[in-house]
Amino acid sequence: MKELAGRLAAVDPDAGAAVRVIAYFDRLTETRAGLEALVRGAAVLSGCPARLVDAERRVGMRVEPDGRRVAADGLPDPGWPSAPLVPGGPPALWLERAPAGPSVVDAVILERAASAVRSVLDRTRGRAPAPPVDDPALVETVLDATAPVRTRLHAARGLGLDTADPAARARVVVTPQGPPRIRAATGDTARGRAAGLDLPPGRVGIGPAVPLPELPRSWAAARTALRFTAEGSAQDPGQRVVRAEELGGIALLADLVAPGAAPPPDVLAVEAAAADAPWMLRTLHAVVSTPSLRAAAAEAGVHHSTLQDRLTHAEHLLGWPVRSPQGRFRLQLALAMRHLARGQAPSAAVDGG
Repeated sequence: MKELAGRLAAVDPDAGAAVRVIAYFDRLTETRAGLEALVRGAAVLSGCPARLVDAERRVGMRVEPDGRRVAADGLPDPGWPSAPLVPGGPPALWLERAPAGPSVVDAVILERAASAVRSVLDRTRGRAPAPPVDDPALVETVLDATAPVRTRLHAARGLGLDTADPAARARVVVTPQGPPRIRAATGDTARGRAAGLDLPPGRVGIGPAVPLPELPRSWAAARTALRFTAEGSAQDPGQRVVRAEELGGIALLADLVAPGAAPPPDVLAVEAAAADAPWMLRTLHAVVSTPSLRAAAAEAGVHHSTLQDRLTHAEHLLGWPVRSPQGRFRLQLALAMRHLARGQAPSAAVDGG
């Protein structure tokens, strides 16, 4: 094969390169190479990052042309050269380069790599059946920290999660009503952000991406994140969607403010100020959620001087300044505690979300 590739290269460089690609993947297939080796081969041979995403089997990986496996950043670009794993199926293997016209070598790399990947997946994982999406009984088992790990992993397999891959990650998504949802984290960005999640409307708390046996921890964090969410209205301004990993140390407040208990004094001060003027809460939220007072004025939809007048009035009602760093931080904590002091916490029961 090497001699044939050399002869072809002398006549047609693309043909010679294509033969070398075929020989390369034939060797990997004969040695029963794994998925990462196949995707690495596609990256090295093409000279650009290669990405595999098989949503049906919950498989995803990205490899740089120097052979390093790295986290995928964002979703695949539809313009990248790609190939399906099955004829007529959706794209599953990409070469991350801008299209520059038809490339024989890229086409051969994709075809041979996709064929080899399909063989490995069929051999090791089979065709994934359509899972019973968000089956309440399976979800309850997966999130039950008292259940044996083997039992939880069996339930996770029933939900379509890839329990055979030790690198598999998933996260829990919760809302004020309805059961929690478990979502594979194969589309996450390098920073662990949930990319392309299909989120329900309204307030949503998102737990961190964790190994499958640790999903009860993601569920607990998601319920905490939900407590920090807001309706996004004039009387309840704030983020509708909160990710647990973005809370940092402020998540500790959730242990200090019990839902339905007597609100802390600063929360009472905010409520009293809110009762004085319909613009109060949205204005205060703009102050703590923007980098400057001018940005806060733009966020609140008022002139800078109007904002200054409003803040003078707000400071009088609150009893502390909100334009100093310390006062602004105190206000931020007060608004966060206002969300936490809601009369009802997210239920710990699976069927209550």
